[in-house]
Amino acid sequence: MVLPEIKEKIGALKAERKAVILAHNYQTEEIQELADYTGDSFDLSRIAAEVDAEVIVFCGVHFMAESAAILAPGKLVLLPEAAAGCPMADMVTPEALRRYKEQYPGAAVVVYINSSAAVKAESDICATSANAAAVINSLEAGRVIFAPDRNLAHFVSRHTAKEIIPWPGYCITHHRITPGDIARARRVHPGALVIVHPECRPEVAEMADAVLGTSGMIRFVKETDAAEIIVGTEAGLIHRLRKERPDLKYYVPTPGLICPNMKYTTPDKVLSALEKMQHRVAVTPEIRERAAEALRRMLAVPSS
Repeated sequence: MVLPEIKEKIGALKAERKAVILAHNYQTEEIQELADYTGDSFDLSRIAAEVDAEVIVFCGVHFMAESAAILAPGKLVLLPEAAAGCPMADMVTPEALRRYKEQYPGAAVVVYINSSAAVKAESDICATSANAAAVINSLEAGRVIFAPDRNLAHFVSRHTAKEIIPWPGYCITHHRITPGDIARARRVHPGALVIVHPECRPEVAEMADAVLGTSGMIRFVKETDAAEIIVGTEAGLIHRLRKERPDLKYYVPTPGLICPNMKYTTPDKVLSALEKMQHRVAVTPEIRERAAEALRRMLAVPSS
């Protein structure tokens, strides 16, 4: 629970700075309750671009705050915890991606939104977990480099006739879930449906009743007739799911489905960011424009 005095100070500074607080679905319950908006990384970046505010306090990890800065260049973006990064995003660099592109001349390059601005700038188009198949199928090229998540690349390869060349990265949290975890969870909760994120291992995705990004999981629980759900993603999402459907029972397939970087942000750090206007996230104009173009191309792809 956020201390009343901290909440009051944050509220006063938000009004003074003309600021809004955005929180990813994997943030702690305290941060989600402090936020003006919660959602996945791309939803929040679009909100950052559209919302009537001068300052965006982005409670997430660095690549998310960068995406907000790309889409909202006229606003000041603050990341309350400067050390909040993403191990998967760090698994690809622009230099390494350029070398990879040289190995596959003629291949289109699709970069997952869970990547740095500099890596997005090396891509032809960006993609989210929800629209990656539609993005890839919209391209003329028959071969597609997909970076940095190999598990999402495999999932997408099942939904396209194109040749997918995966980058060998992965999310350390989602990759932690094993087929044995899903099998045990089903034995313990035999009436529960299993939903998992496409960043999970292919053999885990094959065992699920549905493979969905976080926004898709939220829609799923709103519409399901099931009474119990095994949720194969970072455990922070369950707080959001309970708010949407408090009547359902939720289980994680294995303990410890925690992204440490997502838990670095605390109410004290949000307060400090607003007090000191610190940990500003900016993208150089040249990289911003190239990354923004990759995002704009993605947005132009019709949704399925």
